[in-house]
Amino acid sequence: MPDAERTEALAAELGDAVLAHDHALGKARIDVRPETVADVLEALRASGFRHLMSVHGLDYYPDEPRLGVQYELLDREALDRITIRLRVPTDAPHVPSVTPAWPTADHQEREIFDLLGVVFDGHPDLRRILMPDDYVGHPQRRDVPIGGEPVLFTFNSEPGITGARR
Repeated sequence: MPDAERTEALAAELGDAVLAHDHALGKARIDVRPETVADVLEALRASGFRHLMSVHGLDYYPDEPRLGVQYELLDREALDRITIRLRVPTDAPHVPSVTPAWPTADHQEREIFDLLGVVFDGHPDLRRILMPDDYVGHPQRRDVPIGGEPVLFTFNSEPGITGARR
């Protein structure tokens, strides 16, 4: 993990894009403005973090801004990882897509869109990936009722089919 000095230097390089930075328990984190994420990741790529390992969606319910996106970058030469975080409100959950520059983000951004409702502007194929196209809502948001929706088994409800009861 980057040490505190390298984290401080990276945050200084990124300038006004940085909202906060932290180095705790051997983990470097930089919080950035949502509109700057693509530029931030490119600057970190130039600093050696050439591998986008994962993209995660988070829900900070009931806090606002509520929805978060977290990018995990890896510098394989220095064996360093860094986390880039951002947050957006539910009434305007828009983040620039990093998929054009980081193809590995493609399905991960689609999953976050599908399950949490974060819209990745500029994504080449932003559509549901896990839920049916006609599904209403975003099931991993923390305000979705626990228990889900009832499952209706109607395909074998006729008498005479093995296991069917009236």
